[in-house]
Amino acid sequence: MDRRQFLATSGAAALTAATPRALAQTAGADDARLSATFAAIFERQLDLSPAFVTSLGLDKGGRAGAKSQLDDNSKSAMMKRLAATQAAIKELEGYKTASLSDSQRLNLDVILYALDQQTVAPAKFGLNSAVRPYRIFQQGGSYFSTPDFLTTAHTINATADCDAYVARLEAFARNLRTDTALQRDDAARGYLAPGWSLDLTLGQMKKLRGQPAADSSMVQSLVKRAAAKGLSGDWQSQAAAVVEKSIYPALDEQIAAIEALRGKTAAGDGIWRTPRGDEIYAAALKSATTTDLTADQIHAMGLEQVADLSAQLDVILKGAGRTAGSIGERLSALNVDPTQLYPDSVEGRTALLAQLNRDVDAMKAKLPNAFTTIPDTALEIRAVPVEIQDGASNGYYNRAALDGSRPAIYFINLKDVGDWPKYGLPSLTYHEGVPGHHLQISTAQNAGDVPMLRKTAFMSAYTEGWALYAEQLADELGGYATPIDRAGYLQSFLFRAARLVVDTGIHAKKWDVKQATDYMVEKTGFARPRCQREVERYCTQPGQATSYKVGHGVWSKARQDAQASLGKDFDIKQFHAILEEGAMPLSMLEKRAMIRATVAKG
Repeated sequence: MDRRQFLATSGAAALTAATPRALAQTAGADDARLSATFAAIFERQLDLSPAFVTSLGLDKGGRAGAKSQLDDNSKSAMMKRLAATQAAIKELEGYKTASLSDSQRLNLDVILYALDQQTVAPAKFGLNSAVRPYRIFQQGGSYFSTPDFLTTAHTINATADCDAYVARLEAFARNLRTDTALQRDDAARGYLAPGWSLDLTLGQMKKLRGQPAADSSMVQSLVKRAAAKGLSGDWQSQAAAVVEKSIYPALDEQIAAIEALRGKTAAGDGIWRTPRGDEIYAAALKSATTTDLTADQIHAMGLEQVADLSAQLDVILKGAGRTAGSIGERLSALNVDPTQLYPDSVEGRTALLAQLNRDVDAMKAKLPNAFTTIPDTALEIRAVPVEIQDGASNGYYNRAALDGSRPAIYFINLKDVGDWPKYGLPSLTYHEGVPGHHLQISTAQNAGDVPMLRKTAFMSAYTEGWALYAEQLADELGGYATPIDRAGYLQSFLFRAARLVVDTGIHAKKWDVKQATDYMVEKTGFARPRCQREVERYCTQPGQATSYKVGHGVWSKARQDAQASLGKDFDIKQFHAILEEGAMPLSMLEKRAMIRATVAKG
């Protein structure tokens, strides 16, 4: 029996057998042994990733040493992680015939699924990830991720933290050189980002390199935070010396290497241009959606949803007196309406961020109407750092430390304030903040009797699907003040539906950047620069963009099925309590949501 059949049959059995008494049964000896195994596997994962340790806020006590290190990004480290994952799978498969409670059976199924997916890209293709197949590109590589990581994840509270920061700067230089060597190797195998991506990458590298060492963002991040904590020491000189003598020479070497490789990259924009590209894309879709949907099925789904959402928007826009032109043309006109725009200035950006915070606070007040458990995890809203805004996503979320020592962060790319007309901002905040990513991820991290392997797991279709469902829930909770604000929410859905068409168009139908961008602009009405940045992301991260709407469809169906089954006994708060079980494949979500709702009724 393959893993898909195993997951389906075990989920069906749980649905048939589940009763309130069964779900409440005391864990037996096998449950306890499995919990200990989960904990041991999690600890071994931490051993292999100092950055993961820091991201969770666990770099203290016995793991304080991790704070001076970065992840080993070498090929041998990738193979070491693969071997550890394969060993964990073998160990856990021994529990398939154990006598487990329903909750532990779920934990076993989900964790085995997640671990199995982690082996695919390194074992089959010699890549870290099918969804991120290129070593260096406009949103990937140490040059892109490490400076941001040092500022947002590495906390500064004591002198030892400053020393650890300087040590990580040295590690950054080593990782840059490793990236350079491995990108040369990958390029020789045919895995090199498209030319325009390398151009964007070079621009960002040169922007990072162009700062005087003492004034660089990497140095000033340490200097300012140390001063704020009253920590004595000449941190500027120490950090600047590492940047000048180690990081910049390594960055110069990387710039020279990418410039030399630029003319050698294959033509085209999709993953099809690489060896075994079609196989990689199939693996990427599987990883991103946790389903077996094909590219053709996803493409057709996108076309149908684009048509349906456009029809809904037509009604709202006509009601607002906007009748001329296509849906995209009418939305484009709305996007440049002066009443919808913040000034393109420091003051305008400050006002925009202030409004996002007000939207979060207003939605927090509404959450008790739909949720029983509401984490109090702090959330900050920040602009994407200017050094990476040219290639960064339009918005994204970083989780908080487990112990609350570092808040969660919702980033918005403010390179061009014109990308953010006011009517579209509430849906973004509900997606990235509450009741979206921040509520869902914080709920999982604060859940009680759930293995850490599941509390910290990320499954794109589950997580991004929930975030879209959260935009829909915000509508039900009265989060959109005007019909035009609601048009912003539907435009957000239209945008994600168009992604289904574009991602599959790029990677399965050989669309180029221009064709894909034209489609996005025509259908969504978003500004061309914003659409092009999105399309460039899809080209270099195949499959990821499909996870949103595929996941949203399953979340919506799970709720519809529970409501149809329970009728007047349906309780929205109990349905949302499924978040306390952590992320899971879509193949399990519908079944588990029904079980939770049924138990609540009982």
